[in-house]
Amino acid sequence: MQQLLSQLGINWELLISQAVNFALLLIILRIFVYKPLLKLLRDRRARIEEGLMKADEADRRLHEVDLLGKEKMKEAESKAIAILKKTEGDAKELEARLLGEIKRKEGEESALAAARLKAQEEESRRAMEKEAAALVRAALVRTVELAPEKIDDALIARAVKESQA
Repeated sequence: MQQLLSQLGINWELLISQAVNFALLLIILRIFVYKPLLKLLRDRRARIEEGLMKADEADRRLHEVDLLGKEKMKEAESKAIAILKKTEGDAKELEARLLGEIKRKEGEESALAAARLKAQEEESRRAMEKEAAALVRAALVRTVELAPEKIDDALIARAVKESQA
């Protein structure tokens, strides 16, 4: 076998020393490079998986927040609509109350105006009665002063004048 190795140009002592050197290099590389590199890769994979899990969790939470936001928006819209309806109802109620108040005041003012008008009419009637009494008095005084024949002629003339008018 040695002859075969020498014909191939292989020195078995050199081959063994290189095998030992290779084994030592392999052990040293395994301890100082391969294990830390594997640990680094495992850590990185764990961080990537953790990041993916957190991203999934964030997506899930974002979806929940989005649903919650939509629900809150619907709730806010329904509250706003309820407030608007209540305000509209209150406004209509206030309008009806104010219209009733205005009608009541109009009625009071109308009654007051009617009372004033009636008072003015009564006052005018009294003034007219006083004036009529004064005129009748003045007419009687003149009638008494006139002779009875003149009174009859004056009354006849006036009656004719009034019937023509």
